[in-house]
Amino acid sequence: MKLGFGLYRHQLDDAHFSFARQCGATHLVIHLVDYFRSARNNATGDQPLGDDSGWGLAGDPNRLWSFEEITAIQSAAAKHGLQIEAIENFDPAHWHDVLLDGPKKKSQLENLQTMIRAVGRAGIPVIGYNFSLAGVAGRVKGAWGRGGAEVVGMNGPLDKPIPNGMIWNMVYDPHASPGNLAPISTEELWRRHGEFLDALVPVAEQCGVRLAAHPDDPPLQTVRGQPRLVNHPLLYQRLIDRRPSPSNALEFCLGTLAEMPEGDIYEAVESYSRQNKIAYIHFRNVRGKVPFYKETFVDEGDVDMMRVLRILKKNNYEGVLIPDHAPAMSCAAPWHAGMAYACGWMQAALKNL
Repeated sequence: MKLGFGLYRHQLDDAHFSFARQCGATHLVIHLVDYFRSARNNATGDQPLGDDSGWGLAGDPNRLWSFEEITAIQSAAAKHGLQIEAIENFDPAHWHDVLLDGPKKKSQLENLQTMIRAVGRAGIPVIGYNFSLAGVAGRVKGAWGRGGAEVVGMNGPLDKPIPNGMIWNMVYDPHASPGNLAPISTEELWRRHGEFLDALVPVAEQCGVRLAAHPDDPPLQTVRGQPRLVNHPLLYQRLIDRRPSPSNALEFCLGTLAEMPEGDIYEAVESYSRQNKIAYIHFRNVRGKVPFYKETFVDEGDVDMMRVLRILKKNNYEGVLIPDHAPAMSCAAPWHAGMAYACGWMQAALKNL
Protein backbone atom coordinates (compact mmCIF):
# COMPACT_ATOMS: atom_id res chain seq x y z
CA MET A 1 0.00 0.00 0.00
CA LYS A 2 1.17 3.51 -0.80
CA LEU A 3 0.74 6.75 1.12
CA GLY A 4 -0.86 9.48 -0.93
CA PHE A 5 -1.94 13.06 -0.41
CA GLY A 6 -4.97 14.95 -1.73
CA LEU A 7 -4.57 18.49 -3.05
CA TYR A 8 -7.18 20.98 -4.27
CA ARG A 9 -6.63 23.08 -7.35
CA HIS A 10 -5.37 26.11 -5.42
CA GLN A 11 -2.80 23.86 -3.73
CA LEU A 12 -1.13 22.55 -6.89
CA ASP A 13 2.13 24.39 -6.35
CA ASP A 14 5.67 23.76 -5.19
CA ALA A 15 4.96 24.62 -1.57
CA HIS A 16 2.21 22.03 -1.24
CA PHE A 17 4.06 19.41 -3.27
CA SER A 18 7.04 19.84 -0.97
CA PHE A 19 4.85 19.57 2.12
CA ALA A 20 3.18 16.39 0.85
CA ARG A 21 6.55 14.78 0.23
CA GLN A 22 7.79 15.85 3.67
CA CYS A 23 4.76 14.05 5.14
CA GLY A 24 5.96 10.86 3.47
CA ALA A 25 3.56 10.80 0.53
CA THR A 26 4.72 9.28 -2.73
CA HIS A 27 1.48 9.76 -4.69
CA LEU A 28 -1.09 12.51 -5.20
CA VAL A 29 -4.81 12.68 -5.81
CA ILE A 30 -5.45 16.09 -7.34
CA HIS A 31 -8.54 18.19 -8.03
CA LEU A 32 -8.77 20.27 -11.19
CA VAL A 33 -12.19 21.65 -10.28
CA ASP A 34 -12.01 24.95 -8.40
CA TYR A 35 -14.58 24.52 -5.62
CA PHE A 36 -13.77 27.92 -4.17
CA ARG A 37 -14.40 30.07 -7.25
CA SER A 38 -16.68 33.05 -6.51
CA ALA A 39 -18.39 31.36 -3.57
CA ARG A 40 -20.56 33.54 -1.34
CA ASN A 41 -19.66 31.70 1.85
CA ASN A 42 -16.94 29.20 1.08
CA ALA A 43 -13.55 30.39 2.25
CA THR A 44 -10.51 28.82 0.62
CA GLY A 45 -9.22 26.27 3.08
CA ASP A 46 -8.92 22.59 3.82
CA GLN A 47 -12.20 21.58 2.15
CA PRO A 48 -15.26 23.26 0.63
CA LEU A 49 -18.35 23.78 2.78
CA GLY A 50 -20.42 26.70 1.53
CA ASP A 51 -24.10 27.12 2.34
CA ASP A 52 -27.40 26.76 0.47
CA SER A 53 -25.91 28.81 -2.36
CA GLY A 54 -23.40 26.03 -3.00
CA TRP A 55 -19.65 26.07 -3.43
CA GLY A 56 -19.59 28.78 -6.06
CA LEU A 57 -19.37 28.90 -9.84
CA ALA A 58 -18.52 25.92 -11.98
CA GLY A 59 -15.71 26.28 -14.50
CA ASP A 60 -15.57 27.08 -18.18
CA PRO A 61 -17.64 24.58 -20.20
CA ASN A 62 -15.40 25.15 -23.22
CA ARG A 63 -12.12 24.60 -21.42
CA LEU A 64 -11.55 20.86 -21.08
CA TRP A 65 -8.66 19.27 -19.24
CA SER A 66 -5.84 19.06 -21.74
CA PHE A 67 -2.89 16.72 -22.00
CA GLU A 68 -0.56 19.72 -21.79
CA GLU A 69 -2.17 21.05 -18.60
CA ILE A 70 -2.10 17.63 -16.95
CA THR A 71 1.49 16.86 -17.85
CA ALA A 72 2.64 20.28 -16.65
CA ILE A 73 1.23 19.48 -13.22
CA GLN A 74 2.78 16.01 -13.38
CA SER A 75 6.19 17.49 -14.13
CA ALA A 76 5.94 19.98 -11.27
CA ALA A 77 4.98 17.23 -8.85
CA ALA A 78 7.65 14.86 -10.12
CA LYS A 79 10.35 17.39 -9.17
CA HIS A 80 9.34 16.69 -5.58
CA GLY A 81 9.31 12.91 -6.01
CA LEU A 82 5.52 12.67 -6.34
CA GLN A 83 3.45 10.68 -8.80
CA ILE A 84 -0.15 11.60 -9.65
CA GLU A 85 -2.39 8.61 -8.99
CA ALA A 86 -5.78 10.15 -9.71
CA ILE A 87 -7.72 13.20 -10.73
CA GLU A 88 -10.81 13.54 -8.57
CA ASN A 89 -14.19 14.87 -9.76
CA PHE A 90 -15.42 16.24 -13.06
CA ASP A 91 -16.36 19.91 -13.24
CA PRO A 92 -20.16 20.43 -13.24
CA ALA A 93 -19.61 22.74 -16.23
CA HIS A 94 -18.49 19.68 -18.20
CA TRP A 95 -21.24 17.22 -17.27
CA HIS A 96 -24.29 19.00 -15.81
CA ASP A 97 -26.56 17.64 -18.55
CA VAL A 98 -25.18 14.14 -18.04
CA LEU A 99 -26.44 14.39 -14.47
CA LEU A 100 -29.65 16.18 -15.48
CA ASP A 101 -30.38 14.14 -18.62
CA GLY A 102 -30.43 17.46 -20.46
CA PRO A 103 -30.07 18.50 -24.11
CA LYS A 104 -26.27 18.76 -23.99
CA LYS A 105 -25.83 15.23 -22.62
CA LYS A 106 -24.44 13.70 -25.82
CA SER A 107 -21.85 16.42 -26.43
CA GLN A 108 -20.86 16.46 -22.75
CA LEU A 109 -20.35 12.69 -22.74
CA GLU A 110 -18.10 13.15 -25.77
CA ASN A 111 -16.16 15.83 -23.88
CA LEU A 112 -15.75 13.50 -20.89
CA GLN A 113 -14.41 10.86 -23.29
CA THR A 114 -11.91 13.41 -24.63
CA MET A 115 -10.68 14.18 -21.12
CA ILE A 116 -10.39 10.50 -20.24
CA ARG A 117 -8.17 10.08 -23.29
CA ALA A 118 -5.98 12.97 -22.14
CA VAL A 119 -5.68 11.49 -18.65
CA GLY A 120 -4.84 8.06 -20.05
CA ARG A 121 -2.28 9.52 -22.45
CA ALA A 122 -0.61 11.19 -19.47
CA GLY A 123 -0.40 7.83 -17.71
CA ILE A 124 -2.64 8.73 -14.78
CA PRO A 125 -4.49 5.53 -13.86
CA VAL A 126 -7.65 6.80 -12.11
CA ILE A 127 -10.40 9.40 -12.40
CA GLY A 128 -12.63 9.67 -9.34
CA TYR A 129 -16.19 10.90 -9.66
CA ASN A 130 -19.38 11.34 -7.64
CA PHE A 131 -22.58 10.78 -9.65
CA SER A 132 -24.94 12.99 -7.68
CA LEU A 133 -27.37 15.85 -8.26
CA ALA A 134 -26.94 17.50 -4.86
CA GLY A 135 -23.27 16.61 -4.43
CA VAL A 136 -21.65 17.10 -1.03
CA ALA A 137 -24.07 19.42 0.78
CA GLY A 138 -25.28 20.07 4.30
CA ARG A 139 -21.97 19.82 6.11
CA VAL A 140 -21.02 22.21 8.89
CA LYS A 141 -17.81 22.93 10.77
CA GLY A 142 -17.11 23.36 14.47
CA ALA A 143 -14.67 22.76 17.33
CA TRP A 144 -15.95 19.25 17.97
CA GLY A 145 -12.68 17.34 17.62
CA ARG A 146 -10.38 16.12 20.34
CA GLY A 147 -9.08 19.09 22.32
CA GLY A 148 -11.38 21.44 20.44
CA ALA A 149 -9.92 20.78 17.00
CA GLU A 150 -12.05 22.11 14.17
CA VAL A 151 -13.77 19.34 12.21
CA VAL A 152 -16.55 18.88 9.71
CA GLY A 153 -19.84 17.16 10.48
CA MET A 154 -23.58 17.27 10.00
CA ASN A 155 -26.25 18.49 12.39
CA GLY A 156 -29.37 17.37 10.57
CA PRO A 157 -30.78 16.68 7.12
CA LEU A 158 -30.84 19.19 4.28
CA ASP A 159 -33.72 18.97 1.82
CA LYS A 160 -34.09 22.57 0.71
CA PRO A 161 -34.64 22.23 -3.07
CA ILE A 162 -31.83 22.77 -5.55
CA PRO A 163 -32.34 26.01 -7.50
CA ASN A 164 -32.29 25.96 -11.28
CA GLY A 165 -28.78 26.46 -12.63
CA MET A 166 -27.12 24.49 -9.81
CA ILE A 167 -25.94 20.90 -9.87
CA TRP A 168 -23.47 19.00 -7.74
CA ASN A 169 -23.54 21.91 -5.28
CA MET A 170 -22.07 24.32 -7.85
CA VAL A 171 -23.67 26.92 -10.10
CA TYR A 172 -23.26 26.13 -13.79
CA ASP A 173 -25.77 28.75 -15.00
CA PRO A 174 -25.96 31.94 -12.90
CA HIS A 175 -28.62 33.28 -15.27
CA ALA A 176 -31.01 30.34 -14.99
CA SER A 177 -34.71 31.08 -14.74
CA PRO A 178 -36.21 31.24 -11.22
CA GLY A 179 -37.44 28.00 -9.71
CA ASN A 180 -36.14 24.70 -8.43
CA LEU A 181 -34.95 21.44 -9.91
CA ALA A 182 -37.79 18.93 -10.07
CA PRO A 183 -37.15 15.82 -7.96
CA ILE A 184 -36.46 12.53 -9.71
CA SER A 185 -36.75 8.91 -8.59
CA THR A 186 -33.88 6.76 -7.40
CA GLU A 187 -34.36 4.45 -10.38
CA GLU A 188 -34.09 7.39 -12.76
CA LEU A 189 -30.79 8.36 -11.17
CA TRP A 190 -29.53 4.80 -11.64
CA ARG A 191 -30.67 4.85 -15.26
CA ARG A 192 -28.69 8.03 -15.92
CA HIS A 193 -25.65 6.56 -14.23
CA GLY A 194 -25.93 3.45 -16.39
CA GLU A 195 -25.83 5.59 -19.53
CA PHE A 196 -22.77 7.35 -18.11
CA LEU A 197 -21.01 4.01 -17.61
CA ASP A 198 -22.01 2.71 -21.04
CA ALA A 199 -20.57 5.78 -22.72
CA LEU A 200 -17.35 6.11 -20.72
CA VAL A 201 -16.20 2.67 -19.57
CA PRO A 202 -15.22 1.45 -23.08
CA VAL A 203 -13.09 4.56 -23.61
CA ALA A 204 -11.56 4.20 -20.14
CA GLU A 205 -10.70 0.57 -20.94
CA GLN A 206 -8.94 1.61 -24.15
CA CYS A 207 -6.96 4.26 -22.26
CA GLY A 208 -6.00 2.21 -19.22
CA VAL A 209 -8.00 4.42 -16.87
CA ARG A 210 -10.21 3.32 -13.98
CA LEU A 211 -13.34 5.34 -13.29
CA ALA A 212 -13.75 5.31 -9.51
CA ALA A 213 -17.14 6.06 -7.95
CA HIS A 214 -17.31 7.87 -4.61
CA PRO A 215 -20.21 6.92 -2.31
CA ASP A 216 -22.74 9.62 -1.51
CA ASP A 217 -21.55 12.07 1.13
CA PRO A 218 -23.63 12.54 3.20
CA PRO A 219 -25.19 9.09 2.61
CA LEU A 220 -28.83 9.97 3.29
CA GLN A 221 -31.85 8.76 1.30
CA THR A 222 -32.20 12.26 -0.13
CA VAL A 223 -30.23 15.49 -0.02
CA ARG A 224 -31.89 18.70 -1.17
CA GLY A 225 -34.88 16.64 -2.18
CA GLN A 226 -32.95 14.47 -4.66
CA PRO A 227 -32.12 10.77 -4.40
CA ARG A 228 -28.68 9.32 -3.73
CA LEU A 229 -26.93 6.60 -5.74
CA VAL A 230 -24.70 4.86 -3.16
CA ASN A 231 -25.89 5.40 0.42
CA HIS A 232 -25.49 1.78 1.54
CA PRO A 233 -22.34 -0.36 1.17
CA LEU A 234 -24.20 -3.02 -0.82
CA LEU A 235 -25.15 -0.49 -3.49
CA TYR A 236 -21.52 -0.38 -4.54
CA GLN A 237 -22.07 -3.95 -5.75
CA ARG A 238 -25.02 -2.85 -7.89
CA LEU A 239 -22.82 -0.15 -9.39
CA ILE A 240 -19.95 -2.44 -10.38
CA ASP A 241 -22.30 -5.19 -11.59
CA ARG A 242 -24.08 -2.71 -13.88
CA ARG A 243 -21.03 -2.61 -16.15
CA PRO A 244 -18.48 -5.29 -15.22
CA SER A 245 -15.04 -4.03 -16.15
CA PRO A 246 -11.67 -3.34 -14.54
CA SER A 247 -12.36 0.30 -15.49
CA ASN A 248 -15.57 0.42 -13.42
CA ALA A 249 -14.14 0.75 -9.94
CA LEU A 250 -14.56 2.45 -6.57
CA GLU A 251 -13.23 5.55 -4.87
CA PHE A 252 -13.47 3.98 -1.43
CA CYS A 253 -14.22 6.63 1.20
CA LEU A 254 -14.03 5.04 4.65
CA GLY A 255 -15.50 8.09 6.35
CA THR A 256 -18.58 8.13 4.15
CA LEU A 257 -19.08 4.39 4.51
CA ALA A 258 -18.83 4.76 8.28
CA GLU A 259 -21.49 7.48 8.23
CA MET A 260 -24.02 5.11 6.62
CA PRO A 261 -26.83 4.13 9.01
CA GLU A 262 -26.83 0.54 7.73
CA GLY A 263 -24.21 -1.95 6.62
CA ASP A 264 -20.92 -3.22 8.03
CA ILE A 265 -17.83 -1.30 7.00
CA TYR A 266 -15.45 -4.21 7.59
CA GLU A 267 -17.57 -6.52 5.42
CA ALA A 268 -17.51 -3.83 2.73
CA VAL A 269 -13.72 -3.52 2.89
CA GLU A 270 -13.43 -7.31 2.72
CA SER A 271 -15.81 -7.71 -0.21
CA TYR A 272 -14.59 -4.94 -2.48
CA SER A 273 -10.87 -5.38 -1.81
CA ARG A 274 -11.22 -9.12 -2.46
CA GLN A 275 -12.85 -8.28 -5.80
CA ASN A 276 -10.00 -5.85 -6.61
CA LYS A 277 -12.52 -3.07 -7.19
CA ILE A 278 -10.93 -0.40 -4.96
CA ALA A 279 -9.04 2.15 -7.05
CA TYR A 280 -7.93 4.32 -4.13
CA ILE A 281 -9.00 5.05 -0.57
CA HIS A 282 -10.05 8.11 1.41
CA PHE A 283 -8.62 7.14 4.78
CA ARG A 284 -10.56 9.17 7.34
CA ASN A 285 -12.54 8.42 10.48
CA VAL A 286 -15.85 9.67 11.92
CA ARG A 287 -18.08 9.32 14.95
CA GLY A 288 -21.84 8.91 14.54
CA LYS A 289 -24.20 8.32 11.63
CA VAL A 290 -26.01 10.64 9.24
CA PRO A 291 -27.67 13.01 9.66
CA PHE A 292 -25.69 13.55 12.88
CA TYR A 293 -21.98 12.77 12.66
CA LYS A 294 -18.63 14.42 13.24
CA GLU A 295 -15.26 13.72 11.65
CA THR A 296 -12.45 12.80 14.04
CA PHE A 297 -8.73 12.31 14.13
CA VAL A 298 -7.82 9.13 12.31
CA ASP A 299 -7.09 7.27 15.57
CA GLU A 300 -10.26 8.01 17.58
CA GLY A 301 -13.44 7.51 15.55
CA ASP A 302 -15.90 4.64 15.27
CA VAL A 303 -13.77 2.78 12.71
CA ASP A 304 -10.91 0.51 13.75
CA MET A 305 -8.52 1.73 11.07
CA MET A 306 -5.89 -0.91 11.86
CA ARG A 307 -8.52 -3.60 11.28
CA VAL A 308 -9.26 -2.00 7.91
CA LEU A 309 -5.56 -2.03 6.99
CA ARG A 310 -5.21 -5.68 7.99
CA ILE A 311 -8.13 -6.64 5.73
CA LEU A 312 -6.61 -4.68 2.86
CA LYS A 313 -3.23 -6.35 3.36
CA LYS A 314 -4.82 -9.80 3.50
CA ASN A 315 -6.52 -9.16 0.16
CA ASN A 316 -3.33 -7.78 -1.42
CA TYR A 317 -4.55 -4.23 -1.91
CA GLU A 318 -1.56 -2.34 -3.30
CA GLY A 319 -3.17 1.00 -4.09
CA VAL A 320 -3.01 4.48 -2.63
CA LEU A 321 -4.52 5.76 0.61
CA ILE A 322 -4.92 9.49 1.22
CA PRO A 323 -6.03 11.32 4.39
CA ASP A 324 -8.59 13.15 2.21
CA HIS A 325 -9.01 15.77 4.93
CA ALA A 326 -8.25 15.97 8.62
CA PRO A 327 -9.09 18.00 11.75
CA ALA A 328 -7.59 21.48 11.78
CA MET A 329 -5.26 21.79 14.76
CA SER A 330 -4.73 24.81 17.01
CA CYS A 331 -1.54 26.36 15.71
CA ALA A 332 -0.26 28.78 13.11
CA ALA A 333 -0.87 26.27 10.31
CA PRO A 334 -4.05 24.32 11.24
CA TRP A 335 -4.47 22.46 7.94
CA HIS A 336 -0.80 21.53 7.67
CA ALA A 337 -0.70 20.22 11.24
CA GLY A 338 -3.83 18.14 10.81
CA MET A 339 -2.64 16.57 7.59
CA ALA A 340 0.84 15.92 8.99
CA TYR A 341 -0.69 14.18 12.02
CA ALA A 342 -2.84 11.97 9.77
CA CYS A 343 0.07 11.10 7.49
CA GLY A 344 2.34 10.33 10.43
CA TRP A 345 -0.22 7.96 11.91
CA MET A 346 -0.73 6.29 8.53
CA GLN A 347 3.00 5.92 7.96
CA ALA A 348 3.46 4.22 11.31
CA ALA A 349 0.43 1.98 10.77
CA LEU A 350 1.55 0.84 7.33
CA LYS A 351 5.05 0.03 8.58
CA ASN A 352 3.69 -2.05 11.47
CA LEU A 353 1.13 -4.23 9.71
